Amino acid sequence: MTYQETLSALADPTRRAILEALSGSPHSVGELSAQLPVSRPAVSQHLKTLAAAELVLANRQGTRNIYRLNPNGMAALRAYLDRYWGDVLSGFAEDINQTKR
Repeated sequence: MTYQETLSALADPTRRAILEALSGSPHSVGELSAQLPVSRPAVSQHLKTLAAAELVLANRQGTRNIYRLNPNGMAALRAYLDRYWGDVLSGFAEDINQTKR
């Protein structure tokens, strides 16, 4: 999975809302669709995209899949974004130092 594919998966507001819901606790498709203004099949498709981006995992429980955040995928995304955050902070510090001179 590339970062471009992961970021592309996060471009959709419904997928971001699903991640927000899963950040609290694991949920089934039905539980997620009850919280969102989209159908169960649409939630399933969004979860498929998030799983392909390695951001969520599914565990089979009886006839249902229970989805949760993938700690490894989320850690990789954070490491990628932290790299840019470090650059932003360095640039900010540089601007402050130039302003003081």
